[in-house]
Amino acid sequence: MRLVRIGDKLVDRDRLSNIITEILHRRAVGATQQEVALSMGVERSFVSHLEGLAEVRRGNRIAVIGFPIANKDDIENVAQDFAVDFVYILSEAERKEYVGRKSSAEIFNELLDILASLKDYDVVIFLASDKRIATMEKILDREIIGVPIGNSPIRRDRKVDPKMLYDVLTNVTEGKEPGDEAYSKRKFRIFKKKPQGRG
Repeated sequence: MRLVRIGDKLVDRDRLSNIITEILHRRAVGATQQEVALSMGVERSFVSHLEGLAEVRRGNRIAVIGFPIANKDDIENVAQDFAVDFVYILSEAERKEYVGRKSSAEIFNELLDILASLKDYDVVIFLASDKRIATMEKILDREIIGVPIGNSPIRRDRKVDPKMLYDVLTNVTEGKEPGDEAYSKRKFRIFKKKPQGRG
């Protein structure tokens, strides 16, 4: 127990930390601010203010996908630093192991699940071969930042510059538009969301 004296009050820092953690957990799993406030015995405005104090990013939900990546840990660490919402990075060995232990039906179903989930993200950063990037652009109706790591087929791991991913994520989180100077200096392709057809 870590106690702090504030005037005539004695505050338990551990208890306060546990309450804040529980509030954030309940919000993360889908409870409304009002529901959390009622269940935790606080004002709704307190929940809102708490979220605002620690907010790192608002807006774009981001996914980063890549394979086959040699420096997987480096890329995952950069994504973690930006609190990327969905990260799916595989080395060539992991990709082969995955294919080897699953039936073709299981692989197909899981692939469909991943593709369906990607539609929930505003921006998808895709580190892959030129052919796979072009295919992904056709499948998804989301903004895609394609980072080619080689020509298809790629049969061995490729190293990706973590600084490049850092720069891309910085531009995305700061709201820079594709076509800005920051993007044009890099060798990747931007696929904008397709306009909705009139029906």
